[in-house]
Amino acid sequence: MRHAIFLVLLFIPSYFFSQSVLLNEKPPVFPNCESVQIDDLKTCFDNQIFTFVFENFKVPEKVSEENYKGEVMVLFEVSKEGVFQVVYVDAIYNELKDEARRVFQELPKIQPATYNGKPTFKQYSVAIKIPLINQTILKEEVVRTQDGKANPDELTELEKAAKTQYDSVGLKLVPYSQKEYSSQLNIPFTHSFYSQFDRSINLVGANSHTASKPLMYQDVSQYYDFKAEKEALLKETDSWFGRKLFNEHFVRIQSKNYWFTLDPIFDFEVGKDTDASFNSTFNNTRGIYFQGGLGKKLNFFTAVYESQGRFAQYVNEYTTSIAANDGVGVVPGRGIAKRFKEDAFDYPVAEAYLSYSPFEFFNAQFGHGKNFIGDGYRSLFISDVASPVTYLKFNTSFWKIKYTNTWMWLRDVRPETIDEAGAYKTKYMATHYLSYNVGKRLNIGLFESVIWAKTENRSFDINYLNPIIFYRAIEFESGQDAGNALLGASAKYKVNDNINAYSQFILDEFSLSDVTGGNKSWKNKFGYQLGLKYYHAFKVKNLMLQAEYNRVRPYTYSHNNVVLNYGHTNQSMAHLWGANFSEFIVIGRYHYKRWFGNAKVIFGTRGYDLNQDGDEFSYGGDIFRDYNERPYDTGVTVGQGNKTKTVFANVQAGYLLNPSTNLKLFVDVTFRDFNPQAQTVNTFKNNTVWFNIGLRTDLFNWYFDL
Repeated sequence: MRHAIFLVLLFIPSYFFSQSVLLNEKPPVFPNCESVQIDDLKTCFDNQIFTFVFENFKVPEKVSEENYKGEVMVLFEVSKEGVFQVVYVDAIYNELKDEARRVFQELPKIQPATYNGKPTFKQYSVAIKIPLINQTILKEEVVRTQDGKANPDELTELEKAAKTQYDSVGLKLVPYSQKEYSSQLNIPFTHSFYSQFDRSINLVGANSHTASKPLMYQDVSQYYDFKAEKEALLKETDSWFGRKLFNEHFVRIQSKNYWFTLDPIFDFEVGKDTDASFNSTFNNTRGIYFQGGLGKKLNFFTAVYESQGRFAQYVNEYTTSIAANDGVGVVPGRGIAKRFKEDAFDYPVAEAYLSYSPFEFFNAQFGHGKNFIGDGYRSLFISDVASPVTYLKFNTSFWKIKYTNTWMWLRDVRPETIDEAGAYKTKYMATHYLSYNVGKRLNIGLFESVIWAKTENRSFDINYLNPIIFYRAIEFESGQDAGNALLGASAKYKVNDNINAYSQFILDEFSLSDVTGGNKSWKNKFGYQLGLKYYHAFKVKNLMLQAEYNRVRPYTYSHNNVVLNYGHTNQSMAHLWGANFSEFIVIGRYHYKRWFGNAKVIFGTRGYDLNQDGDEFSYGGDIFRDYNERPYDTGVTVGQGNKTKTVFANVQAGYLLNPSTNLKLFVDVTFRDFNPQAQTVNTFKNNTVWFNIGLRTDLFNWYFDL
């Protein structure tokens, strides 16, 4: 009987609607419908009701728990005062009836319906769908009104296609095919990882260029099959967790025209320093790195690190000794640090770049990160020991030549160099490096760089944008003290497929008359490197041995304008020891499947400033000091000043958890013996053993051989 009554009531709104058309009635008007044409007022009224119900109706918990699917029928009236009044509600649950009455009582007062221009009441019915949906969408499916006119809400063909785009995107995805291995992305530069394909790119007869790093996947993939090497390491696992932990990127998406991967970054370490007063060392890094490609010519990479750490005592002391103006130190290779707790550091880092190759022979990169030029463990040209820098880099490869142009934005963050507003001192660096394969075995390289500072009258000098001009000439034209220019040369000779020799020579300044006179003038500022690599050493596959000797004379890289030193964020842009040193390095690296081991021993002699008993001279090791503060002009030798003997050894072994992300478990032991002739406030004897164990996403080099 109640359903019959409700059917009669449902007929009422239809009757009134037909009368409204014939007798010129106007439906009630919500404020949002006041600007709508009169023919569309009814549709607007309906949509306002449905929207309000959808946003305010709360399905009772009992109804949801019993998974009820049905309708709530509501008959309501809009009085001639514009007030909503519920006439009747029909539902299987009393809770639904109560909720419907509550919602309709909360509808605002609106303009009432009119008949011949006079206010009148109007009755309507509505069926509320349970589970709740936005029924305005259903109303849009009605595309014709009763008078046959086109509904203004009718979708065009383009609009209909647009409504299916979101779902169609997923249909266009294809299985991930490890696109990074053929892309213009940089291969994350770690000495350990590069040693695995170093032999492949140094075979006799290969027209490769290996000095300008990081190298790109598309260049190295001509000689080394990254995909095959990775697939050989894959573990058999059917679980999602197993695949993500041991084999795959965490997120990987690929379509015809784009691809990207997203992975977490971890560096969790704990250790013990025998020379420290605190209980343990630690590093706690969390972050993400995101990489991908858009089309075939554009690639991108970004990595964000949030880190806290407490290192071996000698590293902590070095960190605080190169403190920035607004920080407690500079973590070597990472950046400005602030205090974390009482004896640790907080040092966030971000790196990113865009890589674009409009032509096969040309690549342009703009980003914030590190660069390295050389074939050795050290570089006397450009190294990755300093904090990341903002850079623009062009790589041009043709015939037997690769030409690298790099422009960098550096900072001097020492307290004595900041301006009155507390801003860091900005300086710029431009470099050219020409690599030429003379034959199947010999490669030679020519290097030049210049550093100039931002001043009131000079900012980024457009003269240095010229990619082929000699910087020394520009420096002279701009003024003798306008910049700090250096020249360099490198060579590499492939003895055979398993042995190659390499070298570098850096020239800051020299006086020919002083060279021939043999008086060891301070003006002869230069350094050199000699090295040898032995692959598959002693016929042991994947064993690489390396020996390297570096020697840099005092005052090299420094300047009489202390801002024009060869440094960034209080760290050297070349060798991390600065100048006035000699060192001999022996390195061994081995990997078998996912297991790896590295060993390194360094014997060094360094000359430090004394800074005691009234001796405030610069002996040429600190590149941030004015070279005019020298104690004498002749008799300058490597190791002068506070002569210090250093022995550094490190052994590391570990297991590669995931070859896609380079996530590693490792344990290492570091031994350091630091023995100066005279102990000063900043230079004192140290003998320590540092034990460390950790889990690391290995994307960059740590240099603790300070």
